[in-house]
Amino acid sequence: MISARPVHFTVNGAAATVTVEPRTTLADALRNELHLTGTHLGCEHGVCGACTVIVDGAAVRGCLMLAAQAEGREITTVEGLGSAAHLSALQLAFRKHHALQCGFCTAGILTTAHALLTDEPHADEDRIREVISGNLCRCTGYLPIIAAIMEARIAYRDVQCEAAQ
Repeated sequence: MISARPVHFTVNGAAATVTVEPRTTLADALRNELHLTGTHLGCEHGVCGACTVIVDGAAVRGCLMLAAQAEGREITTVEGLGSAAHLSALQLAFRKHHALQCGFCTAGILTTAHALLTDEPHADEDRIREVISGNLCRCTGYLPIIAAIMEARIAYRDVQCEAAQ
């Protein structure tokens, strides 16, 4: 029998260590060990996108990645995008455009959109549609989600401009 081992990584800017069995997924470790319950588990096959987190800048399905694979990596969950007191520009745009209803898919869509806009702040509507096509939402019809992401691009462009200076 293979025993649990510690895995060290950074999550939302803070060092974290979880002791997990080798078969534990990253999503399960985040939810059960670190109590970061914004990462949702839907299909557990990587299809729905509800478990999407950002690993070293890339959107990754947390249900398909083992926690052990996160050793030494930088992870951002939806909790790392903003706080209740200080929502991110993307979260504010989602609120403004009513881009969520039941909220189950929202964390995965937010992290997916954040990863996209961080890399491609000038992404056009077709590119946004392409990227979020892997995130299933049964409530909104996607139109308010796309409108929110389109609006949030401005804030990501501003960050990119500031970083270039």
